[in-house]
Amino acid sequence: MNNNINSSTAKFDYNTESMNEAREILTQVYRSLKEKGYNPNTQLIGYLLSGDPTYITNYNNARSLIRKIERDELLEEILNAYLDVFNL
Repeated sequence: MNNNINSSTAKFDYNTESMNEAREILTQVYRSLKEKGYNPNTQLIGYLLSGDPTYITNYNNARSLIRKIERDELLEEILNAYLDVFNL
């Protein structure tokens, strides 16, 4: 048994300014996907899980926009918005 494993919980910090940018970008990308007739939810899930930007349309520069933000920051913004709905 390895006794050298750190049992401390790592703390993840984020920058609120980047979270605002993530929210704006998600909103713009969502609208662009919807305008082009895609299901924004499934396309964003595909991108977030795979990292493949081809899940995002080039329309309105959405693909370039979403690549400005790291996927973990996008996931954090989505989780924060979800938790806000339930006042958690």
